[in-house]
Amino acid sequence: MAEIRLEGLNRRQQVLADIMWSIEEWDDVERFVATLPDRERIECEGIVEMMRLELVETYRAGMKIEDTAEATQLIDKIRKL
Repeated sequence: MAEIRLEGLNRRQQVLADIMWSIEEWDDVERFVATLPDRERIECEGIVEMMRLELVETYRAGMKIEDTAEATQLIDKIRKL
């Protein structure tokens, strides 16, 4: 599996990200998240989205796909959400 780095997470979010990243199947991730209180569930949703964005970026870079200004602006905008 590719390695990604998520910037800006606090310690609790880092732990949640590590737990989710270590789970092999998406269904199991969903079951784990469903056991959490609302606050952590919402954080996990954001963390998963960050993971998706970073995976896309990692694969894009690995495939040597050139940046386009519009795509870079959109990715930066989403990262700030």
